Amino acid sequence: MERKSVWLGPLREPIRIAMIGFAAATGLIFLWMVAMIFISDNAIGMQEMIRPAGRPMVVLMLFLVAGTLLSTSLFLSDTVGAIEAKPEGFFDYFSLVCARLSMIAIGLIVLVMFYEVVSRYVFSKPTLWANELSLWIAALVFLLAGQYAMQQRSHIRIYVVYDIMPRWMQKTADVISVGLICTFTFALVWGGYNDAMRRLLRMETFGTAWDPPIPGTVKPAILIIIVLVTIQAISNLIADWNKSPEHHSAADDIDEVEIENIRRTLAENK
Repeated sequence: MERKSVWLGPLREPIRIAMIGFAAATGLIFLWMVAMIFISDNAIGMQEMIRPAGRPMVVLMLFLVAGTLLSTSLFLSDTVGAIEAKPEGFFDYFSLVCARLSMIAIGLIVLVMFYEVVSRYVFSKPTLWANELSLWIAALVFLLAGQYAMQQRSHIRIYVVYDIMPRWMQKTADVISVGLICTFTFALVWGGYNDAMRRLLRMETFGTAWDPPIPGTVKPAILIIIVLVTIQAISNLIADWNKSPEHHSAADDIDEVEIENIRRTLAENK
């Protein structure tokens, strides 16, 4: 990863401090909640975490978790990997923040499933919430990954015809492609807005023992993130407009950085 600031500049250090502070406070509250399980009959569990009304500690915990995720995503978005496309468009930085959030969420899914496996097979006490929570997080990861793929231009593209076009025709094809994306987004939002709002306003739940509001949150998230993907597509179009023609080959799929890392590792192990 490049350690120099990509876009935060002087705000990088304050955000790093905020990230550490939010994470430390979240850890302390979590330890307090765990301790209350053993010493109190009114301990806060996962059932209460999705029903925070009238529970100040739950509200505080959710606020700290949100602050931790946001500050960490902001901090991590200030660096780009060696194989990542550098941000160029007006919307790229926001997409990078969302991408880092989805990467963190993948780690959370692993932790949730690890907890469930240990609880089920070591202590014979399976949870009621691990499966639904992992599905909930994975749905958001899937959606945010689409936005990241658009920003990185790593979605599936077929260049056989595109590469032989002159630059003016490539630009025309790009405009048509973005136009089709905008049309699809408009149709999706137009057709799904009322249903999404109904589910959101009544916070429709999943119908299980834990009963999280997955339909009430994921359906609106689909519409919101598809709009973000469309804005990113427009940002790409503007950023790429004056670029020289690109020609693609099978060699583009070779990750030279990864190959060099493998060579270095093999040389060190000799």
